[in-house]
Amino acid sequence: MKTLNDWSELAKGVRFPRALHIDGKSVMAIGGATLSKINPATGDILADVAMGDGGDVDLAVSAARRAFEDGRWSCKSPGERRQILLKLAQLIEGDAENLALLESLDMGKPVAEALAIDIPGAAAVWRFYAEAIDKLYDEVAPAARGNLAMIRRVPLGVVAAIVPWNFPFDMAAWKCAPALAAGNSVVLKPSERSPFTALRLAELAMEAGIPDGVLNVVTGLGSTAGQALGLHSDVDCLAFTGSTRVGHQLLEYSGQSNGKPVWLELGGKSPNIIFADVDDIDAAADMAAFGIFFNAGQVCSANSRLLVHSSIKDALLERLIDRAKKMYPRNPLDPECRMGALVDNAHLSGVQGHVDRATQSARLVTGGKRADLHPGGAFFEPTIFDNVDPRSPLATEEVFGPVLGITTFEDEEEAVRLANGTRYGLAASVWTGSIDRALRMSDRLHAGTVSVNTVDALSPQTPFGGLRQSGYGRDLSLHSLDKYTGLKTVWIKYRG
Repeated sequence: MKTLNDWSELAKGVRFPRALHIDGKSVMAIGGATLSKINPATGDILADVAMGDGGDVDLAVSAARRAFEDGRWSCKSPGERRQILLKLAQLIEGDAENLALLESLDMGKPVAEALAIDIPGAAAVWRFYAEAIDKLYDEVAPAARGNLAMIRRVPLGVVAAIVPWNFPFDMAAWKCAPALAAGNSVVLKPSERSPFTALRLAELAMEAGIPDGVLNVVTGLGSTAGQALGLHSDVDCLAFTGSTRVGHQLLEYSGQSNGKPVWLELGGKSPNIIFADVDDIDAAADMAAFGIFFNAGQVCSANSRLLVHSSIKDALLERLIDRAKKMYPRNPLDPECRMGALVDNAHLSGVQGHVDRATQSARLVTGGKRADLHPGGAFFEPTIFDNVDPRSPLATEEVFGPVLGITTFEDEEEAVRLANGTRYGLAASVWTGSIDRALRMSDRLHAGTVSVNTVDALSPQTPFGGLRQSGYGRDLSLHSLDKYTGLKTVWIKYRG
């Protein structure tokens, strides 16, 4: 295992991609605009990254359209696409340390965590869709004699993917891998807060053999480049992960332009429900801490609401305080770091505002302020509130930081009512030793994923997405391909 000194030395020599990637070329933005990307752990400038706008988006969409129409990718056989995407997965694994370092320096994630989870997870997604695409069959519908009714699954054309800053490399894989596997061309817009691994992905894609123009990356602000993609009439489909507010804006942009389908994975306020009959309270405490402090709480499906039976609340809270102290932030390049920095100081200010308001109605148990680690660093203490009113902002609004709110319940009915008392429906967790209760709860909880005796379970094989205002459509699994393909009926009448 590399030491802090090892990672620090590697960081000194890292190369930061800083140009847009359009039609197989690295180019600066037409208008020359750049943004100084800051290391959230230190406040130091990492690089000045090109910031594209509407003109750059036009170029990228045009390149993607040409690539789709001339068939350089869309007309390759599924087996040919499979081999190239498998090569890309292999290249990602070979570049894992560099990618993990880029991710860590870019948005404050512990480098050891990125190396162990994010990068291999993204490679697994690319490999899953590479292996899946030549194993999906079209259909033949029942028809009268003398008629052959075929149902084919075809690529849509140009897909826009707008991904968030909290898991930049993973989210790019979740969108781009199925879209490319299906034969589409893609314009990817990463968040301006974490652009580096998306740009590196474009370089690796070219090395793997993905043709020019098939995967384009435009870095830029959501208000310029993101809006331009949403309004673009030559984009056939838009996939988005991010805030509910921006998701609603993208729906408006679709209506104002060509009515493109917009697939949304939005916010969450996920409940973690722990019953008195839980088999292992220590395991429940471990995972409750993980469910809110992993990635410094910057997770759309973070288990930010802990609903616990009143009879075990004190015992669980004691364990959670201990685990929170052990997850106090450290230098993200330290292999022992379990919680790094927030993405930037602006976001930290927003988290602090949520915490300050919550102290007026709930009991602050631990944490609650900026961690004194580095003068320019955006570090925040693991924070736990007890006696949280389920109607309060802390229980209803997405904080997107390492802030846990605890509310007690007395019976199963109350647990269900509290868990479902939100506009969101992304994920939920249930801890119980009763299979009957586990199944009853999974039936009644309004969530796209219900994890039993664990938190936030997912894999490339299972769909991920939400209900209610957490969005619609699914990432991961074979179901994700539904977003990036259309059904075409081909009816042939023949002499029988």
